[in-house]
Amino acid sequence: MTLKTTPLNAAHRAMGAKMVDFGGWDMPVNYGSQIDEHHQVRNDVGMFDVCHMRVVDVKGADVRVFLRYLLANNVDKLTLPGKALYSTMLLENGGVIDDLIVYFMSEDWFRIVVNAGTADKDIAWMKKQAALHAPQLDVSDRPELAMIAVQGPNARAKVWEALPGSQELTEKLIPFSAVEMGTMFIARTGYTGEDGFEIMIPAKAAPFFWATLAENGVKPIGLGARDTLRLEAGMNLYGQDMDESVNPLESGLAWTVDLTSPRDFIGKAALLANPPVNKLAGLVLLDRGVLRGHQKVHTAHGIGEITSGSFSPTLEKSIALARLPKEVAIGDTVQVAIRDKMLNAQVVKYPFARNGKGLI
Repeated sequence: MTLKTTPLNAAHRAMGAKMVDFGGWDMPVNYGSQIDEHHQVRNDVGMFDVCHMRVVDVKGADVRVFLRYLLANNVDKLTLPGKALYSTMLLENGGVIDDLIVYFMSEDWFRIVVNAGTADKDIAWMKKQAALHAPQLDVSDRPELAMIAVQGPNARAKVWEALPGSQELTEKLIPFSAVEMGTMFIARTGYTGEDGFEIMIPAKAAPFFWATLAENGVKPIGLGARDTLRLEAGMNLYGQDMDESVNPLESGLAWTVDLTSPRDFIGKAALLANPPVNKLAGLVLLDRGVLRGHQKVHTAHGIGEITSGSFSPTLEKSIALARLPKEVAIGDTVQVAIRDKMLNAQVVKYPFARNGKGLI
């Protein structure tokens, strides 16, 4: 199978990246030391190729009415142009099709960013639902847009250096908001627990912008560090911490589901009919070892399972997100089955680290 490539593929190779197959995409896992890249973002600034993520524009009359029904979170929270909302998109049975970000641009235009691995499925679902409930809408994939994330405590300052005119437009931009700048779309969002921007740019211009950021001292960061950064920040990864087999209330995503407003949405009836019996919690390993996905967690209230686990470079401990029986409490000691041993771990409230420092 031929791997898909982003517009930055040649740039990664020129920078010495170790390339891997990531869900059918040829992507950089690191450019040397994954640990160094992790600390680079926590303490300074780094840039990520996220061109494999997909941008979808939904345009037309009554698009807000349609998205009220399509998404579990309530787009009525979006009243200012450029404001963003994190939401899940559910099946009728409450399973998670994807987690996504939706931007309110105008009353006849909302922009949605979906995950790479689920993009084709997501877009097909959106188009199917639009055909059934809002045939006047246009649901358009935007493959001509690339995306680069610049993250870290110095991220905004570095983007302002690299992109003349951007400071005036974005200096007062609050988190989870975006603004257009010519053909670019600059959002104060990210997947690391640090400040920064995710910048959509015409694909043909992406290599030049990437090179300009590098010339201004922004180091490239691979998928390896991206995963440990998001885990420390307590951010879910689709396919590990949630998927179509589990509902968002058992995935630490109740905050992305609006069950209080009277509106109906796809999956609402199933969520109301099936109260959660599990919850997502943090774990810190007390013994020597490494927590990994799918390891069984033995608690006084039954068996749970790690969904994401790794060594935390910030805490210098092994950490995990785990789906546990809802009765398990913060502070409890549980046992994780690692190979042929039962190792002790403490249940903690995540995130584990954000804004440059550990929280545990």
